[in-house]
Amino acid sequence: MGIEEQRHNTAGVLVDLAGEEAADHLLKQFQSLTDLSRASFDDLTQITGIGPSKAKTIRSAFLLAQELAKEKRKDYPILDTPERVAECFREEFRSYNTERFKVVCLNTRRHIINVHEVAVGTLDTVLVHPREVFRPAITSNSAAILVLHNHPSGDPTPSDADVRVTRDLIRAGQLLKIELLDHVILGLPSDQQSRGYASLRELGYFSSL
Repeated sequence: MGIEEQRHNTAGVLVDLAGEEAADHLLKQFQSLTDLSRASFDDLTQITGIGPSKAKTIRSAFLLAQELAKEKRKDYPILDTPERVAECFREEFRSYNTERFKVVCLNTRRHIINVHEVAVGTLDTVLVHPREVFRPAITSNSAAILVLHNHPSGDPTPSDADVRVTRDLIRAGQLLKIELLDHVILGLPSDQQSRGYASLRELGYFSSL
């Protein structure tokens, strides 16, 4: 789907939710659905033609989409590549305007047992301790885990802190005999990062230990 077609479809959905005039103002104010999904209730009511009722409708639509994404992951196939991890969780993370760190507990077949949010950070930082990451893995008797977090800026390039956390988690997993399969950072597709995510395993940070 091309950019123009996507924008046309977006406009149609917004017209259904808020009316033609309000949809036009929304498209001028927000450059993408991702930007719109991160708008607060108060942000929306500042837009011409958007009152409390329409703002609530728009926010509810995004929350419903987020819950649908969570529900769909129950039937997701084996999470054995970073691409599949990104596909499975991108919609759930899309509307977050702060960094969120989650651990995905997996069975021996690499199917999801459960998912836990272990930390909520700021716009560009999230603090994580191995204790919080591996606690749900131990209680759910997981064979392995994946960890992932988002960069609200859209650039998934790992920071020095991301690399340090990953190495700490690899070491902790080795001691606990629970393998850390990957650390995936979710951003947004761009000309520089067409995939919109980064895998620290693919980048070689796992092989150096």
